[in-house]
Amino acid sequence: MRTSLAVVIVHYNTPDLLRGCLRSLRDCAVPLQVVVVDNASTDRAVEGLAGEFPAARFAWNTENRGYAAANNQGIRLLRSAAPQEEALGAGLPSAILLLNPDTVVQRGALEALTAFLESHPRVGAVGPRLLNPDGSLQENAFSFPTLPMSFFDFFPLHGRLYGSRLNGRFPQMRGAEPFPIDHPLGACLLLRTEALQAVGPLDEGYFVYVEEVDLCYRLKKAGWEVWHVPAARVVHYGGQSTKQVSERMLVELHRSRYRFFHKYYPPAFTCCHRQITRLGLWRRGRQDRQACARGEITAAQLRARLAAYREIAALR
Repeated sequence: MRTSLAVVIVHYNTPDLLRGCLRSLRDCAVPLQVVVVDNASTDRAVEGLAGEFPAARFAWNTENRGYAAANNQGIRLLRSAAPQEEALGAGLPSAILLLNPDTVVQRGALEALTAFLESHPRVGAVGPRLLNPDGSLQENAFSFPTLPMSFFDFFPLHGRLYGSRLNGRFPQMRGAEPFPIDHPLGACLLLRTEALQAVGPLDEGYFVYVEEVDLCYRLKKAGWEVWHVPAARVVHYGGQSTKQVSERMLVELHRSRYRFFHKYYPPAFTCCHRQITRLGLWRRGRQDRQACARGEITAAQLRARLAAYREIAALR
């Protein structure tokens, strides 16, 4: 059966990047529905895009609901005349692409992703090859979190080991053949609607970060597969919304990690992760103080970073 495809884009304060993303979707040969959920942007320039892209449906939130909640909102808007109270998935197309606005979809990428989904009925989610703006490879194929990965996040000291399976990376990522993974980045994630219906929506307890890890974890536990498809190429500028409040987003990243660990991992893992994190934060704080003394960051930047580190260290 031919895949029907919809795209959900959650946007916050990056209208120029959103314009480029929407323009790139025009080259897709697969018929698309597109929903943009604006998460209370303060940059009013985004409002002009609704007229520039009349085929897309825009939703305007009055508060920032977070990435997971806004994606679920966009998925509900895709339903064809189905009341909001019905189960997620009613009236939806057969596949849904969750796409960041700081992406540019290369020609043929969505065709490659949907073709792979059509030919592999047990695949519940696929991710493309992500590229940096300069064309270099951006990592987009990962294992679920481990304690070595927690360590390498703060202490990338071991050369080739940092890019190895020990750190949750896949050596096949530089090849040309598709391969199974645990999860991709949520910047571009194609979901089979049947699989999404089977495991439920994104967990709105995550404000930002890790929600795609959680979803893929549930997919794999339910027997669905997750794959990386290198033939599909998407440029990802990365972190353009979150860098606007970088210290706050660092805290949210770690808050989301703890949520994931508490849901699925044993308490001993979380305890060990917390000790690694606190040691790593102490090291970063020391490095930042030295950077401030050298004039590389301001005293205000140092205070903001140290306050974020203290908040992260207190997370449970």
